[in-house]
Amino acid sequence: MSPDSVYAETDPQPEAALEPQPEAGVEPDDREQPELDPETAARRDAALAQIRSFGDPVLRTKARAIERFDDALRDEVARMGALMDDAIGVGLAATQVGVVHRLLVYKVQQHAALAALINPEVEWSGRESESMEEGCLSLPGVLVDVDRPIHIRVRALNEFGEPIMIEASGLEARVIQHEIDHLDGVLILDRTSREQRKEAMRILREAQQAA
Repeated sequence: MSPDSVYAETDPQPEAALEPQPEAGVEPDDREQPELDPETAARRDAALAQIRSFGDPVLRTKARAIERFDDALRDEVARMGALMDDAIGVGLAATQVGVVHRLLVYKVQQHAALAALINPEVEWSGRESESMEEGCLSLPGVLVDVDRPIHIRVRALNEFGEPIMIEASGLEARVIQHEIDHLDGVLILDRTSREQRKEAMRILREAQQAA
């Protein structure tokens, strides 16, 4: 997920009509973000090139539960965290990098420690919800309104296989829900209005034609 929106796809046309492009989590809106220095911009471009984009079948694949907690898994967490940072995202699901593991990482504040949730399950959602704009590293240039619960409780495991419980609100809750959606093959286009979905498809088609 990307930080271009405050928070942080049913597609009217077949996804196959769009070639896969590089997502990592939520993507900043270039129109609202300060211009990046050349080194940061180069790192971001390189990171986005490793992230699966809309049209890639893996983004519609439901990830499998992780059963093995070893150094390889912890290396995967570290790689995803570095990729998310370079892409200037606030969240990243494993399916966005082509791995069908139920693993997500996120960091809603720049200097916060990286959080990893493995086999996450939303145990409770509050009744109060809020609609806010969300962007996605897998949907470059797209921002749509998504309604989500403001407060959630999530049960998961960390990278060492230890049980953890997260009670999250606001931006953190939104990011976690966004990334769990990815693990279930759900995109933000599935959670917005028909009008915004159509506009998002237009943006994606134009970007594809310009590439």
